[in-house]
Amino acid sequence: MRNNQPETMKVRGLILQLLEEERPKTIRQLVKLVREKVPLQEEKILDIILDLQKEGKVRLKENVIAARSLFSYLRTNRAYWYWITIILAATTAIFVFTVPEDAYPLVYVRYILGSFFVLWMPGYTFVKALYPTDVPIRTSSPEFDTVERVALSIGMSLALVPLMGLLLNYAPWGIQPTSVTASLLTFALIFATAAVIREFQIKTSLS
Repeated sequence: MRNNQPETMKVRGLILQLLEEERPKTIRQLVKLVREKVPLQEEKILDIILDLQKEGKVRLKENVIAARSLFSYLRTNRAYWYWITIILAATTAIFVFTVPEDAYPLVYVRYILGSFFVLWMPGYTFVKALYPTDVPIRTSSPEFDTVERVALSIGMSLALVPLMGLLLNYAPWGIQPTSVTASLLTFALIFATAAVIREFQIKTSLS
């Protein structure tokens, strides 16, 4: 960076904040947003953006945001999968614990969420924790990456759920809907959180 004056450091922080909150698509949009916040010459702003680009913190073509902490990373669109996973897991648990078997038609929603919860989510969170950013086998396109991750998630779920059932069978509470749901929920929360932490560490180390 060309200098370490407090004003420059303040503008750097503002640029990173605007990238995270406003998500401009071009440098021109970013400069306009900065000038709305601070009375600084355009050339000076461009110099600071150029420094940030050299450091890999500004990649507007990819719309990549340099998150400075895990909490800020969780507020970006790159962590959307984590919140979707948490919401689906929590919603499924609520339906299992609160909706009785004879509560039609809500029980059908319970069955659908339960099937998704058992057949996909354990494997997805486990594979995501192992391979946060890449898939095990390199494919030719992101679409094939998605197909591979889905297939691995289903296959891993089919392997993990019986093992969890075997362990519950020897536990004091046995195999009950509540015990199975609680176990799967705990499993999903632990591995999803581990996955998003690893993903943040990997992506920030490359930025």
